[in-house]
Amino acid sequence: MKKWLYLIADFSYGEEKIEAALKAGVDYIQLREKNISSAEYLLRAKRLREMTEKYHTRLIINDRLDLAALSGADGVHLGQEDVPVKDARRFLGPQGIIGATAKTPEQAKKAMEDGADYLGVGAWFFTETKKDALPISEDTYQKILQAASIPNLAVGGINAENCRKPLSLGAGGLAISAGILKAEDPGAETAKIRRILEG
Repeated sequence: MKKWLYLIADFSYGEEKIEAALKAGVDYIQLREKNISSAEYLLRAKRLREMTEKYHTRLIINDRLDLAALSGADGVHLGQEDVPVKDARRFLGPQGIIGATAKTPEQAKKAMEDGADYLGVGAWFFTETKKDALPISEDTYQKILQAASIPNLAVGGINAENCRKPLSLGAGGLAISAGILKAEDPGAETAKIRRILEG
Protein backbone atom coordinates (compact mmCIF):
# COMPACT_ATOMS: atom_id res chain seq x y z
CA MET A 1 0.00 0.00 0.00
CA LYS A 2 1.30 3.47 -0.89
CA LYS A 3 2.56 5.41 2.12
CA TRP A 4 1.22 8.96 2.46
CA LEU A 5 3.20 12.15 2.64
CA TYR A 6 1.04 14.54 4.63
CA LEU A 7 2.18 18.15 5.05
CA ILE A 8 0.96 20.27 7.97
CA ALA A 9 1.21 23.94 7.01
CA ASP A 10 0.35 27.44 8.08
CA PHE A 11 0.89 30.64 6.16
CA SER A 12 3.59 31.91 8.52
CA TYR A 13 6.00 29.74 6.47
CA GLY A 14 5.10 31.75 3.36
CA GLU A 15 3.19 30.75 0.24
CA GLU A 16 6.36 30.12 -1.78
CA LYS A 17 7.59 27.41 0.58
CA ILE A 18 4.17 25.75 0.72
CA GLU A 19 3.91 25.82 -3.06
CA ALA A 20 7.42 24.36 -3.49
CA ALA A 21 6.43 21.38 -1.33
CA LEU A 22 3.12 20.92 -3.19
CA LYS A 23 4.93 21.01 -6.51
CA ALA A 24 7.39 18.33 -5.36
CA GLY A 25 4.52 15.99 -4.53
CA VAL A 26 2.47 15.87 -1.34
CA ASP A 27 -0.57 13.56 -1.00
CA TYR A 28 -2.38 15.63 1.64
CA ILE A 29 -1.89 19.07 3.11
CA GLN A 30 -3.46 20.13 6.39
CA LEU A 31 -3.97 23.82 7.11
CA ARG A 32 -3.36 24.38 10.81
CA GLU A 33 -3.59 28.02 11.83
CA LYS A 34 -3.51 29.35 15.39
CA ASN A 35 -4.40 32.73 16.88
CA ILE A 36 -6.10 34.25 13.83
CA SER A 37 -9.72 35.25 13.26
CA SER A 38 -12.18 32.84 11.66
CA ALA A 39 -12.49 35.26 8.73
CA GLU A 40 -8.73 35.19 8.12
CA TYR A 41 -8.60 31.40 8.60
CA LEU A 42 -11.30 30.98 5.93
CA LEU A 43 -9.45 33.33 3.58
CA ARG A 44 -6.28 31.24 3.92
CA ALA A 45 -8.21 27.99 3.51
CA LYS A 46 -9.72 29.25 0.24
CA ARG A 47 -6.29 30.38 -0.99
CA LEU A 48 -4.80 26.99 -0.17
CA ARG A 49 -7.72 25.29 -1.92
CA GLU A 50 -6.73 27.16 -5.12
CA MET A 51 -3.13 26.00 -4.69
CA THR A 52 -4.02 22.37 -4.01
CA GLU A 53 -6.31 22.16 -7.05
CA LYS A 54 -3.36 23.10 -9.23
CA TYR A 55 -1.31 20.17 -7.86
CA HIS A 56 -4.16 17.67 -7.24
CA THR A 57 -3.42 17.53 -3.52
CA ARG A 58 -6.12 16.77 -0.96
CA LEU A 59 -6.80 19.63 1.45
CA ILE A 60 -7.62 18.99 5.11
CA ILE A 61 -8.52 21.73 7.61
CA ASN A 62 -7.41 21.33 11.21
CA ASP A 63 -10.08 21.48 13.95
CA ARG A 64 -12.63 23.54 12.04
CA LEU A 65 -15.44 21.57 10.42
CA ASP A 66 -17.24 24.78 9.44
CA LEU A 67 -14.22 26.19 7.60
CA ALA A 68 -13.56 22.85 5.89
CA ALA A 69 -17.10 22.96 4.48
CA LEU A 70 -17.01 26.66 3.55
CA SER A 71 -13.63 26.48 1.80
CA GLY A 72 -14.48 23.39 -0.24
CA ALA A 73 -11.72 21.37 1.46
CA ASP A 74 -11.64 17.58 1.12
CA GLY A 75 -11.97 17.04 4.84
CA VAL A 76 -11.14 17.87 8.43
CA HIS A 77 -8.68 16.71 11.08
CA LEU A 78 -10.09 16.47 14.61
CA GLY A 79 -8.36 16.33 17.98
CA GLN A 80 -9.83 14.79 21.11
CA GLU A 81 -11.24 18.19 22.19
CA ASP A 82 -12.87 18.98 18.83
CA VAL A 83 -16.26 18.07 17.31
CA PRO A 84 -16.72 14.27 17.73
CA VAL A 85 -15.84 12.17 14.66
CA LYS A 86 -19.34 10.68 14.60
CA ASP A 87 -20.97 14.13 14.29
CA ALA A 88 -18.44 15.27 11.69
CA ARG A 89 -19.18 12.16 9.63
CA ARG A 90 -22.90 12.90 9.75
CA PHE A 91 -22.23 16.45 8.58
CA LEU A 92 -19.69 15.68 5.84
CA GLY A 93 -21.36 12.53 4.54
CA PRO A 94 -19.46 9.51 3.18
CA GLN A 95 -17.28 11.54 0.79
CA GLY A 96 -15.59 13.83 3.31
CA ILE A 97 -12.21 12.77 4.68
CA ILE A 98 -11.96 12.73 8.47
CA GLY A 99 -8.69 12.39 10.34
CA ALA A 100 -8.47 11.95 14.09
CA THR A 101 -5.68 12.35 16.61
CA ALA A 102 -5.24 9.24 18.76
CA LYS A 103 -2.82 8.81 21.65
CA THR A 104 -4.15 5.51 23.02
CA PRO A 105 -5.42 2.24 21.49
CA GLU A 106 -8.90 3.03 22.89
CA GLN A 107 -9.02 6.43 21.17
CA ALA A 108 -7.83 4.83 17.92
CA LYS A 109 -10.47 2.10 18.01
CA LYS A 110 -13.25 4.57 18.82
CA ALA A 111 -12.19 6.98 16.04
CA MET A 112 -12.23 4.14 13.51
CA GLU A 113 -15.64 2.88 14.69
CA ASP A 114 -17.05 6.43 14.56
CA GLY A 115 -16.03 6.86 10.93
CA ALA A 116 -12.49 8.30 10.82
CA ASP A 117 -10.54 7.62 7.61
CA TYR A 118 -7.07 7.91 9.12
CA LEU A 119 -5.28 8.54 12.41
CA GLY A 120 -2.52 10.98 13.35
CA VAL A 121 -0.40 9.46 16.12
CA GLY A 122 2.50 11.00 18.07
CA ALA A 123 4.39 12.94 19.13
CA TRP A 124 7.32 10.93 17.85
CA PHE A 125 10.02 13.44 18.58
CA PHE A 126 10.27 16.87 20.22
CA THR A 127 8.31 19.33 18.12
CA GLU A 128 8.41 23.12 18.19
CA THR A 129 4.89 23.39 16.80
CA LYS A 130 3.43 21.57 19.83
CA LYS A 131 5.82 22.08 22.73
CA ASP A 132 3.53 20.29 25.23
CA ALA A 133 3.20 17.12 23.13
CA LEU A 134 4.45 14.07 25.01
CA PRO A 135 6.55 11.52 23.11
CA ILE A 136 4.84 8.23 22.30
CA SER A 137 6.48 4.90 23.16
CA GLU A 138 7.07 2.27 20.49
CA ASP A 139 4.99 -0.17 22.53
CA THR A 140 1.97 2.18 22.63
CA TYR A 141 2.36 2.88 18.92
CA GLN A 142 2.24 -0.80 18.03
CA LYS A 143 -0.84 -1.30 20.22
CA ILE A 144 -2.54 1.60 18.40
CA LEU A 145 -1.66 0.01 15.05
CA GLN A 146 -3.26 -3.23 16.22
CA ALA A 147 -6.36 -1.48 17.59
CA ALA A 148 -7.33 0.27 14.33
CA SER A 149 -6.87 -0.92 10.75
CA ILE A 150 -7.25 2.50 9.07
CA PRO A 151 -4.12 4.36 7.77
CA ASN A 152 -1.92 5.61 10.56
CA LEU A 153 0.28 8.69 10.14
CA ALA A 154 3.24 9.26 12.45
CA VAL A 155 3.39 12.90 13.56
CA GLY A 156 5.57 15.12 15.73
CA GLY A 157 9.06 16.41 15.00
CA ILE A 158 9.51 14.15 11.96
CA ASN A 159 12.10 14.91 9.28
CA ALA A 160 14.18 13.12 6.63
CA GLU A 161 16.78 12.09 9.22
CA ASN A 162 14.48 10.38 11.75
CA CYS A 163 11.45 9.26 9.72
CA ARG A 164 12.61 5.68 9.12
CA LYS A 165 11.89 4.81 12.76
CA PRO A 166 8.06 5.07 12.67
CA LEU A 167 8.01 3.59 9.16
CA SER A 168 9.92 0.53 10.38
CA LEU A 169 7.20 -0.03 13.02
CA GLY A 170 4.39 0.07 10.47
CA ALA A 171 3.34 3.71 10.03
CA GLY A 172 1.15 4.20 6.95
CA GLY A 173 2.70 7.56 6.25
CA LEU A 174 4.34 10.65 7.70
CA ALA A 175 2.77 13.93 8.81
CA ILE A 176 5.46 16.62 8.65
CA SER A 177 5.49 20.37 9.23
CA ALA A 178 8.78 22.12 10.09
CA GLY A 179 10.76 19.10 8.80
CA ILE A 180 9.81 20.27 5.30
CA LEU A 181 8.73 23.90 5.53
CA LYS A 182 11.69 25.10 7.61
CA ALA A 183 14.16 23.56 5.16
CA GLU A 184 16.24 25.81 2.94
CA ASP A 185 14.67 24.10 -0.08
CA PRO A 186 11.25 22.60 0.82
CA GLY A 187 10.88 21.09 -2.66
CA ALA A 188 14.15 19.15 -2.39
CA GLU A 189 13.28 18.07 1.16
CA THR A 190 9.85 16.84 0.02
CA ALA A 191 11.46 14.87 -2.81
CA LYS A 192 13.97 13.33 -0.40
CA ILE A 193 11.22 12.16 1.99
CA ARG A 194 9.14 10.88 -0.95
CA ARG A 195 12.07 8.65 -1.97
CA ILE A 196 12.28 7.24 1.57
CA LEU A 197 8.52 6.52 1.55
CA GLU A 198 8.74 4.80 -1.81
CA GLY A 199 11.91 2.84 -0.96
